[in-house]
Amino acid sequence: GNSVVSIGVEAFYDCDVLASVTIGNNVASIGNGAFYGCRKLDSVIIPNSVTSIGDEAFFYCNGLTSVTIGNNVASIGSNAFAGCKSLTSIIIPSSVISIREGAFSDCKGLTSVTIGDNVTSIGAKAFYNCIGLKSVTIPNSVVSISDSVFEGCVGLSSVTIGNSVKFIGGHAFAGCDGLTSIIIPNSVESIGDYVFASCDDLTAINIPNSVTSLGESAFNGCDALASVII
Repeated sequence: GNSVVSIGVEAFYDCDVLASVTIGNNVASIGNGAFYGCRKLDSVIIPNSVTSIGDEAFFYCNGLTSVTIGNNVASIGSNAFAGCKSLTSIIIPSSVISIREGAFSDCKGLTSVTIGDNVTSIGAKAFYNCIGLKSVTIPNSVVSISDSVFEGCVGLSSVTIGNSVKFIGGHAFAGCDGLTSIIIPNSVESIGDYVFASCDDLTAINIPNSVTSLGESAFNGCDALASVII
């Protein structure tokens, strides 16, 4: 109801037959694990009143097909939607500043993601093993791509990296079999270990002058790589 201002930690934890929920228009925060393991929950509308989504808030809601995130959410917690394997698309609004580690990891049905243009950091494994993800645009607001962000996204064929990114973490794109090429902007200063390891279809890459550090085994197992310009 609209009199409720917060949903507490593990409030509906493991309510595995809960099929629907309406979140009141005065709720400001959704606590850690609030809907953890609600496997029958199929859609959620997070109203504009909500400013934060807690860690593991919707973890393993594997029946969740639709999520609408309100326009005032500033932070999406660690593993907030991890394991939501039926989720096919997500729009992260411009209000979001931080996508924390593992936020959408193992969302294997996710094919489309839109990242708002005020996000400054994408946490480690944020989209780890999202095997259905086909393309992603990292906006100019992002300054760092953490470790293993897109590792294991075997269907990822197109990546656009914004021109404010300074650091690309280790394993960030490891195992992205569908990736054939990628443009690294001149803002990037450091590229981590195994960053493109086992990208089987990667054929060419250009490392710009801005890069001062290239990690170990950055191209390990890139069998199709025919051209590298450093």
